Amino acid sequence: MTDTAARAHVCPSCGGRAERPFYEVPDVPVHQVKLVRTRADALGCPKGDIRMCFCPSCGFVWNAAFDPARMRYEEDYESTQAVTPTFNAFHERLALDVIERFDLHGKEIIEIGCGQGEFLTMLAEFGDNRGIGFDQVHRGGGAHPKLEFVKDFYAEPYRHLRPDFVCCKMTLEHVHDTGDMLRCIRRTIGDRPEVVVLFMIPEVTRILDLRAFWDIYYEHCSYFSPGSLARTFRKAGFDPIEVWCDYRDQYVLIAARPGSGNSPILANEEPPEALAPKVTRFAEGVAVDHARWRGWLDRLHRAGQRTVLWGGGSKGVAFLTTLGIRDGVAYAVDINPRRHGTFIAGTGQAIVAPEFLTEYRPDAVLVMSPIYLPEIAAELERLRVRPQRLLSVEAAEHLEAA
Repeated sequence: MTDTAARAHVCPSCGGRAERPFYEVPDVPVHQVKLVRTRADALGCPKGDIRMCFCPSCGFVWNAAFDPARMRYEEDYESTQAVTPTFNAFHERLALDVIERFDLHGKEIIEIGCGQGEFLTMLAEFGDNRGIGFDQVHRGGGAHPKLEFVKDFYAEPYRHLRPDFVCCKMTLEHVHDTGDMLRCIRRTIGDRPEVVVLFMIPEVTRILDLRAFWDIYYEHCSYFSPGSLARTFRKAGFDPIEVWCDYRDQYVLIAARPGSGNSPILANEEPPEALAPKVTRFAEGVAVDHARWRGWLDRLHRAGQRTVLWGGGSKGVAFLTTLGIRDGVAYAVDINPRRHGTFIAGTGQAIVAPEFLTEYRPDAVLVMSPIYLPEIAAELERLRVRPQRLLSVEAAEHLEAA
């Protein structure tokens, strides 16, 4: 093993060491949700490798091949989920929950990685709070009188700000040096133990149990379980208050306060050794799932069946590029109008609006997350599009019967 490879297997969270990667995928798109305007650009997009490692010391999972210098977060980065009623209902429920849970009424709030400010706006409106959102991809517009947006990182130059609540959703998974980021936030907040910090990220236990390879992609270089997340926060000088899962266990959330990092272990913090057999089962079974999906899609294609993927975001890109599917799935459907007329990075499928299906008439519709099945079924019925198969990608074990 070279010195570079050996360093790559050192855990960025605790300094432990992984013996070897447990899952590898070469040549995947570096970005999943940048708006790609031509098929040629989609096929020729910048690519990188995935080499997933597991730290037996702390339970952290990371992509050892990740290169942060390749990341370009600009205004053509389209990651919003605010176009779907299902996610909006969750977002609203989460905002109301944290307002009640942490008494956020008339408070000062900072959101790190705020995107277009949807969640911060809810916190302002529902709790009469004031807020500042930090994100380099914020496009402006939709201003709320009590909100300000800054196209920058929240770091020590902003230590003069005195927030009561700091939240960060769906951002930490994009950061390789997670400990450095959390320590930076800890220093920026200062020794103010009354401040509550809330983070939400994808939850890795579910990914391992389902062998959800479509939830593993280059941009997501850091993966946490409840236990590994709490341990990382303690190491950075926070005292976790609560850690829990939501959105059908797709997300793990942690609430913490600046402290000593010596707080008691929470009841639902699993030890690192609890994840080890899940990593092994993932590594042993995921290649079978890849082959099953490729074979099923190929059979449909050879039989003249039309298959589309519902979801042109990160999960859809990861599913198609990991399997190398081009001909077997002709289009990706997305309800986000900013994605219409763009193309899937890596495999080149055109991203179309749901109305396109009234002419295309697919035989099979693959849904990237089962939580959206009722919403999608209702939309297909509205369009009077009735495919023979409407199934979630989590149904790999049922493909032969489908």
